[in-house]
Amino acid sequence: MVRFCVSNRGMDHEMATSEAVLMVRFCVLTAHHCMLTVPGAKKWMKNMATDNPEEGKSKATSRQMALALFEDMFDQGLRINEANREIGYQRNDFFTEIVNMGLPARRFLDAAYFIVAQEPEQRDQYDVELNYFKWLMRYDSRNLKHLRTIADEAQNAKVRVTNTPADRDPNEDDLWVQVQLIGMVGFHRGRMRFDVHPRLVPHIRDPQKSHWLSLRISTAFTRSLARAIYDKVLPNVPAGRTDWIQLEEMRNWPGKMGANAAIFKYFKRDWLEPAVREINEVSDVEMSYETRTASTTSKKIDRIRFLLKRKDTADAVLASLADASHLYKILTDEFGLSTKQFSEISENRELWTDERIQQAVEYTRFRIKRGQVKKSPAGYLMRALRDNWKISDAERTMVDVQAKLLADEAQEQAVKTETRKTVANSIATREEEVRARMNEDSRKGRDHFSASDAKTRKELMHAWTTSREGKLMLRRMKLEPSTVTEDAILANTELVWYLGQFVFGRMNAARAAA
Repeated sequence: MVRFCVSNRGMDHEMATSEAVLMVRFCVLTAHHCMLTVPGAKKWMKNMATDNPEEGKSKATSRQMALALFEDMFDQGLRINEANREIGYQRNDFFTEIVNMGLPARRFLDAAYFIVAQEPEQRDQYDVELNYFKWLMRYDSRNLKHLRTIADEAQNAKVRVTNTPADRDPNEDDLWVQVQLIGMVGFHRGRMRFDVHPRLVPHIRDPQKSHWLSLRISTAFTRSLARAIYDKVLPNVPAGRTDWIQLEEMRNWPGKMGANAAIFKYFKRDWLEPAVREINEVSDVEMSYETRTASTTSKKIDRIRFLLKRKDTADAVLASLADASHLYKILTDEFGLSTKQFSEISENRELWTDERIQQAVEYTRFRIKRGQVKKSPAGYLMRALRDNWKISDAERTMVDVQAKLLADEAQEQAVKTETRKTVANSIATREEEVRARMNEDSRKGRDHFSASDAKTRKELMHAWTTSREGKLMLRRMKLEPSTVTEDAILANTELVWYLGQFVFGRMNAARAAA
């Protein structure tokens, strides 16, 4: 039997499932007391008590895009729930089990976990601008004392894992682990610093079972019960409905409620119906519900089930997230748009769609390549956006034709260059062959000269020094043919080479005559 709980410092309410023989109690403690069944706690206990799960890429709106939205909207006094782009992260299904927490504290944790989720690497401490953090949690007040109270409430929430059965006292062999959902929190000089226990960070950054939490939507709620229900049902949206939920359990989700909440007709009128209405108005989910009595003979309604449908626009919003990040990178890195220019885009987002922005980017790139953008590419891009400029079909055809002509010309030039290179290599090869053959002829001539007797050498020397070639070489060396000696000629590498050529020629002539 596996037992899990979500509880705090007061009373307990437990539910049990039969997943394994080992008894485990798994608790999320908040400022108010409650206990809920948490699926998959055996694996969670293993991760919390022993090894962290493997970390992968965080799944969140990029830091660049989030900061751009903040810069665009903060100066205009716009809240995060008024953003025209999606901003959020993949939240672990487990964190939907956090109950009895007020709206501000929920938003505080959401903002902190969003910052953790978008970091590429796990950090010991997270440091952000306080105004940015307040904007993420839609905290509009300047009352820092109240913000400290909210942080304190968030810090009171803890995760507890134990294998001590509920019906006995713990002993020293029992497992017991307790971790705060958020650790140190500090405000100083317009900055906020906080940390999250390293055992929790992998579950935030790379959850195994998760759902998309939109900060734009979650901060729009004004009713605690609406936000609590929305959190609870998000993992069930793909299935289209939740399981049957005990009303007594659901009444504990938002925290303390009035005495009339125990009576269903008042609970429905004052809490449930307004909450469902707000979810349908501000969220990406269409919701209705069914109720059931305790038995066929009873008139007391004690259970509820929610029927869910994703709105038609919601999936498109999520799918556009990657494209938006890509466009933002182009506008910042390639064109260097200013905050003022981003603000203009933000104000005209209904008309200036992603397709129109991409069209303006393509047009501006086209004009830059043609040398027609003389000053600011960013300014030219904004003008293209305002006037809805785009590349015409005729221009596209012209570009294709010009590209083909350039490609053909380049190919023709490459062929000519290759031909010239081949001819040059062929000539160089032939010249090398001729030089090698002449060197070999000279060597043979020198060998013949060296092997000859003194009389023959003297005759050959006299014949070369009196020949036209010999006189020319000796004159260039400033030597007198009538006085130059055999030793002087043999000592000069250039002269002896030409002497060898001359002797080899005489050898060939003698062979031909014979």
